[in-house]
Amino acid sequence: MDMLTLAQARQIIDGALARARSENFKPMGIAVLDEGGNLKAFAREDGASMFRFEIARGKAWGAVGMGASSRVLAQRAKDNPNFYVTLAASADGRFLPQTGAVLILSPSGQLLGAVGASGGSGDEDELICAAGVESAGLKAG
Repeated sequence: MDMLTLAQARQIIDGALARARSENFKPMGIAVLDEGGNLKAFAREDGASMFRFEIARGKAWGAVGMGASSRVLAQRAKDNPNFYVTLAASADGRFLPQTGAVLILSPSGQLLGAVGASGGSGDEDELICAAGVESAGLKAG
């Protein structure tokens, strides 16, 4: 069974931040979680506003917990808002179904965790997460 290493988590953050800087996005917060939703690594860029950790972690936690990108979860939440409001409440605020997190998959497709970002638009956050995952030689899902 493959598992996400600390070195891979750090590479994901470095790759995501490199993409954010190349695109001149606002300062970001990036959270990498393992397959059990445990924090593996986090970085908050200088100048990032408050709540970046909570939002990035909430996006990633929802993605890994539900086995889908936060973009998919955001759409599902629009289609079934009562369920997702209840789920967020049941998760003590750790679940945030908003675009900006992707699954981290091994090259063979095994779920290793998720990465979430906060600081830009949902599309920007998602873009840098996927770039970070790919920079570590893994697949974004």
